[in-house]
This record gives sequence, structure tokens and C-alpha cells, in this order.
Amino acid sequence: MDPVRNPFAPGAGSQPPELAGREGLIEQANFAIQRLMHGRHDKAQILLGLRGTGKTVLLNKFEHLAHTHGCDTTFIEAPEDRSLASLLVPRLQKVLRALSTVEAAKALAHRALGALKSFAKTFKISYEGVTISVDPAVGIADSGDLESDLTDLFLAVGAAAQPAGRAWVLFIDELQYLERIELSALIVAIHRIVQKGYPVMFFGAGLPQIAALSGEAKSYSERLFDYPPIGALSEDAAAKAIRDPIREEGEDINAAALAHIFKMTSGYPYFLQEWGYQCWNLAERSPMDELIAKTATERAIARLDNGFFRVRLERLTPKEKEYVIAMANLGSGPYRSADVADHLGVEPTSLGPRRAQIIKKGMIYSPSHGDIAFTVPLFEDFLMRQYALSPKG
Repeated sequence: MDPVRNPFAPGAGSQPPELAGREGLIEQANFAIQRLMHGRHDKAQILLGLRGTGKTVLLNKFEHLAHTHGCDTTFIEAPEDRSLASLLVPRLQKVLRALSTVEAAKALAHRALGALKSFAKTFKISYEGVTISVDPAVGIADSGDLESDLTDLFLAVGAAAQPAGRAWVLFIDELQYLERIELSALIVAIHRIVQKGYPVMFFGAGLPQIAALSGEAKSYSERLFDYPPIGALSEDAAAKAIRDPIREEGEDINAAALAHIFKMTSGYPYFLQEWGYQCWNLAERSPMDELIAKTATERAIARLDNGFFRVRLERLTPKEKEYVIAMANLGSGPYRSADVADHLGVEPTSLGPRRAQIIKKGMIYSPSHGDIAFTVPLFEDFLMRQYALSPKG
């Protein structure tokens, strides 16, 4: 098959050719954005899921919908080494400059730019290539308290967007990397925006622990956000995600091949894209059969082991690697923290700091009290291959 026509492009956040199994979420987001443009609020959404489930893909799709409906948007990927404030300032400056070109909103947009300049000065944010050519606003977003000042800033943006007949939609990916004070401030600001009825909306995405972290930050967050789980696809949806793009290129794949791919990927979207990509490049003719799918499995696993999985493993220190290897040695998760400690021959309390660091790096999470699990699907299988483990479970 011509590799140039290969419809699959596995990558971090790469838009797959077919968003199978996510139609309801997309429809709900589209509905919420349209309501926002008509001055009506819907619940903000935080997508929860493991790595490779397509959360970033969905956020990108939602942003596209927001653009389609005429919204101004800001998309942020929260890193581990920069503050939320430093990421927001240059992006909000662009939004407010755009609003300042609308005559009805000009005065309020300039006021918001002044608030933004105060905010940047207060939190000592320096950024190159951006000039806010207004005086800092006095008494707005300049207290030094992030909850108060971020709320002031969001209210100023919302106040400017309203007379302009525009809406601002904020997207933040990898929410688990926000500091607790940042997450709390974000929740407070969004809560206040909803109370005021301003045309501002939020969509976020993160690992499963974000729901608990949000609740710990502000108890009312469970009423402020919906937390749709983004998991593996059903067998029918997985088949559609592989089959339909192939058929759109005038080729086909048989049921046995699709069944093998689902068995090997467990329906996780990123892995489906990898298997589809390999199947296409290996096939000499259509329809692709089970033999092609099995050969694709060998190639896909080799590529995942050398990239997707290995990159994540190498972020860990030797002691942290020892911990996750012990997890894999116990079989399939979730795992009891006490069992990991027992396997390593140490007291559970002594492993607390190490476990916390691995959680902070986004490699594991706690699905329930006393339990831990990998955030990367099939990661225990990789560790078993890598270290020739013979799991107990």
C-alpha cells in the first residue's frame, strides 16, 4: 500500500482520521459552546483519563468547535516547570488586543489590559516579544493573592467580551501539573465567572487524580465541573476507528485482523493508531488480514517500547524505577501500596515520598485509598518485556 496515503499518524495529540466512540462528548461540548454564545452557561468540563486515551485530541476538537462558533480561545499545556500565571499572561494579551478592536468593548478591553499588566508586575512575569502599552490598573489583580488576582483578571476579560458579543474559551491540558494553589485559583476564578454570567468557559484535561485534587482544592468543584471519563474504546468503536479511515482510502481490512488489533491494544486510541499505521505500511494488497495484523503487532510493540514507553521510564530515578518494576512484578493492576512495599521488603511508610514523586511525574495515580495504578496503559507489559519479569499475579 502507498505509505503516502496512510491515514494513520500516531503521535501526541495528533488528530486521528476517525474520532470513533467520542461522538457524545463532542456533541455535548458543541452544545455548551453554542449556549455560551447565546449568553447561557453550561458546566465546565474536565476530561479524565490515562495516557493515550485521546484527551488532548478531544480538547483540540473542542477548540476547533469554539473557533467555528466565533469564540476567542486560549490553549495551554501545563508544564511541570512553569507557573500558570506565566503561561496565561502572553495569551490573554492576544485575546484582549483582539477585543480592543471592537468599538463597543474598547474601553473595557483597555481596562482589562491594565489589569493584565498589574497581574504580570505583581507576579514578576517577564516575557519577550509582548508589550502591554497601557498603564497598570490600580487595585485590580495586584494584591499578590493568586486566587483573588486571577479572579479579577478573568472577570475583566469576561466584562470586555460581553459587549463585544464574543466569548472566551480557555483550554488547559495536563491539569495534574498545576500546583495546588494554581488549581484552587483557577476553580475560584471560573466559579466567579459563572456567577457573573460572563461569556467565559473552561475545558480541561488531566490524569484521573484531578477529580480528587479539584475536590480537595475547593469543595464546590464537583458542582462546577463535569468529569467525563475518557477510556478505552469498545470493540465496535475500535473497529470503526481502524476500518473507516482505511475504507475512505478505497482499501479494506477483515474482521479477524480487527479482532486481533483490539485484543492487542485493549481499545486504547493511541495504540489503535499505531497498529493501523503499521498494518497499512505492511500490507501489499487489500483487504488486510490477520497475518498482516500479527506482523504489525511485532513492529508496533518494538516502536512503542523504544519510544512511547521508554521515554516515560527514563524520567524516573533508579529508586523510582525499582518501585514501578515491583508493581509490574505483582501482575496486573491496580496494586496495593502495602503489597509493593512487601515485595521490596520495606515498611510501607518508608515508600511514601518515593510514591509521591512518581505520582507527581504523572507515571502512577491512586484510583482509590491504598491502591496505585499506572497512568500509561499496558505499561506493566512493557516492564515485563524490558526486565524479563515473571509476575506473581
